[in-house]
Amino acid sequence: MPTPMKKNSPADLEVKDAQLIFNSVWKEMEDLRGRSQMRFPQELILLGGAPGAGKGTNTDFIREVRDITTDPIVVSELLNSPEARAIKAQGGMVGDREAVRIVFRELLDPKYQSGAILDGFPRTKVQVECLKLLFDEMVGLRREFAESADSSSFKQPIFHILLLFVDEAESVRRQLKRGRQTIAHNESAERPADGVLMDERPTDFSEELARNRYRVFKERTYDALVSLKQIFHYHFINAQAPLEVVQENILRELEYQSSLELDPRTFHTLRSIPLASEIVSHARRELVTRLDAYEMEQPDLFHQVVDEIERKMMPIVVRHAISGRANINSEETIWEEPDALAMLIDVFSERGFHATVDITRHNVPIRFDLKTGDIEYQPRKVYHIDVRFKGSEIRRG
Repeated sequence: MPTPMKKNSPADLEVKDAQLIFNSVWKEMEDLRGRSQMRFPQELILLGGAPGAGKGTNTDFIREVRDITTDPIVVSELLNSPEARAIKAQGGMVGDREAVRIVFRELLDPKYQSGAILDGFPRTKVQVECLKLLFDEMVGLRREFAESADSSSFKQPIFHILLLFVDEAESVRRQLKRGRQTIAHNESAERPADGVLMDERPTDFSEELARNRYRVFKERTYDALVSLKQIFHYHFINAQAPLEVVQENILRELEYQSSLELDPRTFHTLRSIPLASEIVSHARRELVTRLDAYEMEQPDLFHQVVDEIERKMMPIVVRHAISGRANINSEETIWEEPDALAMLIDVFSERGFHATVDITRHNVPIRFDLKTGDIEYQPRKVYHIDVRFKGSEIRRG
């Protein structure tokens, strides 16, 4: 009996030449809209992740960090034809040309002009190459319209690759857990008249399909995204950690960018300068270490500083509780001691205040020679201590 021929999916039959696919899609869009209307998002965050890695869970957080007001573009929702649903139900993916065409046309929607999150693209090497070609075209459009009235619509594109990663065992565990939660939710939601049912994904109810979905991710999507590491801003996030840790890592990766006009190469040059969030995250631990060192290594001076703050400064601070700011002048000689001012600032910081110190020097006349007219001066040093804190919440005025 002859071996039956395997039926190919549309994805298997289509042309896999990225340049041909891109040129065809680009010409179609340009003919439809006109070249001056080929306006894509200035900032594009390409959100990829293993099944169950938490893309949906973290999307709103990412939007907040990057100040993106529009909902994410979820490719799985864009590609929602009956044929596409059948392919996805088996853990597969739809063809490259259709994916590129639908995604790129969606990106031209004016609501995404300032920025967009793209969830689930690119997923193949062909889509990766089309993404590179899109970036090149956007750079070319910027040059072309740089001196025109439309220049503000063609700024330097900024692409971020944000990859949330979990290993296969964790991915399968999370997919099956999601399946159990979906069933429990839908069973309870069917009773109320207004109950909203959750989508039941076949891959969330079969370990075999869940593992196949993860393998598809590793073999296609993961390698495709990693290939962009040397071209765009690339952020690898270990998503197996607790949610708060994952979001701290996302914040650290995405929080800083001095200008959306920066070229990726310029951004790479600046990465050696630490982020403000990195410094802040370690500040509390370092403060505790310093205070303990003062107590153990310089107890006499440390106690004098604390006593000076408690007896002479805090009464002034208390009187300014409503305004949240106290200005204190001091001429105590204790501040001449090495580390005394550092101790003062650290003590206020530990108690929840923000203190800064400014020093002014004056020459005070102490003796006048009537015969010669000479004046003898004595140097005088004044320490101006500015203490700020959250003032009273009572209504003012």
